[in-house]
Amino acid sequence: MEPRAEAVYMAKLAEQAERYDEMVESMKKVAAENTELSVEERNLLSVAYKNVIGARRASWRIVSSIEQKEESKGNTAQVGRIQEYRQKIEKELSDICTDILDVLEKYLIPQAASGESKVFYHKMKGDYFRYLAEFSSGDVRKDAADKSLAAYTSATEIAVTELAPTHPIRLGLALNFSVFYYEILNSPDRACHLAKQSFDDAIAELDTLSEESYKDSTLIMQLLRDNLTLWTSDMQDTADKPEASETHPSAADQSQDQTPAAEAGASEEAK
Repeated sequence: MEPRAEAVYMAKLAEQAERYDEMVESMKKVAAENTELSVEERNLLSVAYKNVIGARRASWRIVSSIEQKEESKGNTAQVGRIQEYRQKIEKELSDICTDILDVLEKYLIPQAASGESKVFYHKMKGDYFRYLAEFSSGDVRKDAADKSLAAYTSATEIAVTELAPTHPIRLGLALNFSVFYYEILNSPDRACHLAKQSFDDAIAELDTLSEESYKDSTLIMQLLRDNLTLWTSDMQDTADKPEASETHPSAADQSQDQTPAAEAGASEEAK
């Protein structure tokens, strides 16, 4: 078996065993060959990293929530321990993001030939800078947010000329870009506008949707609609009760971007 084929096989095996760190290592070997990845290879790489980062993002949210509760109770000793633990998770998150961003810059983006691949990788770049911004603060957060915005913008410019409004990669980009606006830039109006525009554009061309991407596209359209419902409801609640805005549960905790399940689509894409 050729080294590349063996690495792909081992990545699939690791995925079945739910050993995503090893799946990442196998797909990094494929990426390092410095040739454009096939659709299958691209999806394997995306799913591997999304699972590795997803587990830590979930851990970070849980630990941060516990930290807030302990702070409100005045349990100083526990808060100190929790902060150390949270920082450990943040180091892991930072390392994973830096790793995939390096792979994207060094191998994947330079080798991307098709519009589809270019959108896919620039979207990925936007995603992982967004994940960095989620837990960072100050200048580090601003830098990550700026780079995420630039990557999503580049992906969008290519997508609108190269991909149909119903294409799952274009829809996935709109989904994640709108989450970025809502959660990172705290701009619900722009988030809702982008999500609604993308949903409406796809609906208008739904009859042109190919059978092979129908499931992927309609799943992402449903996520766009779910987020729109959540965000507009949250905006209305905040407008009705401005005095409660600080304690109102943030819709950002529930906003949906692309999950590993959505990323394992039969055709192209994909968190």
